[in-house]
Amino acid sequence: MNKIALPPPQPLPDAQARQGEMSEVGLDWVGMQEIALPLELAGKPLMTKVNVGINLLANRQGSRGIHMSRLYLALDELTQGELTPQRIGQTLNAILASQPEHSDRASLSISGELLLSRPALLSPHRGWKAYPLRIDARLTKALALSLTVGVPYSSTCPSSAALSRQLAQQQFQFDFEQESERVDRQQVIDWLGEQGMPATPHSQRSWAWVTQVLTGSEPALPAVNLIDRIEHALGTPSQTLVKRRDEQAFALANGQNLMFCEDAARRLYRMLRSQCGQRGFSLRVEHQESLHAHNAVAELSWREEGDAA
Repeated sequence: MNKIALPPPQPLPDAQARQGEMSEVGLDWVGMQEIALPLELAGKPLMTKVNVGINLLANRQGSRGIHMSRLYLALDELTQGELTPQRIGQTLNAILASQPEHSDRASLSISGELLLSRPALLSPHRGWKAYPLRIDARLTKALALSLTVGVPYSSTCPSSAALSRQLAQQQFQFDFEQESERVDRQQVIDWLGEQGMPATPHSQRSWAWVTQVLTGSEPALPAVNLIDRIEHALGTPSQTLVKRRDEQAFALANGQNLMFCEDAARRLYRMLRSQCGQRGFSLRVEHQESLHAHNAVAELSWREEGDAA
């Protein structure tokens, strides 16, 4: 085989480092989006998409652009174990250190779905549920960190339930108004079992989206704990594997937790305010109506007094 004579190694051109047109104009954010990363959260694999970027400082003699490969390389720190606030902070510090001449602000956004095994309500079975989550982090002088989770649940309309009960009363009165003698207990039981529900209240799949502002000093990201607290507060989380007794228990839970979207938002507010040591939160509930072709939505937020982060 003939050998090919190669020229001596030459430094590779660095177009980003050259002075660019209008380099005196800074950029608020420049980076990359939708980077696929396999992470670990709560001891479980988490397939995510990551957005990462920095600001580009204005400098008349400055560079044309940033070195994006350095951002990508810094993200590898996130894959080296459990995803924690400390690991996120270390990654953002490494990003800033990789391009100190360009930036004084770095940010990360991590989106994925956390798969959790959930027990059935009564039967001895389990199933998997996927919970959307997002982690937003920004580093300037200090780390600003927030966690957002989405939790699906069922909501039964209180108004619809009241109207359905009224129709049941009217039907009972109509069916028994011709009785010459007093209606006995067994007749009532039989009627309830055969036709005691001439109308049923409407319910719908609903979503609670909660964003919790973290201090950054937490030893772990409280995703599972937050999901559990949301489901407990609402009382009607959507189910996985369902046998008949589970379905009946679910119907009972819905009947005991009638709620408009306003009720759901206030329940979550009360639960979140009971937690000490947090800086703030925001929440949004969406009742994806079965009666209407539009959704019913309520939003609420709280921030610790004096916290402008």
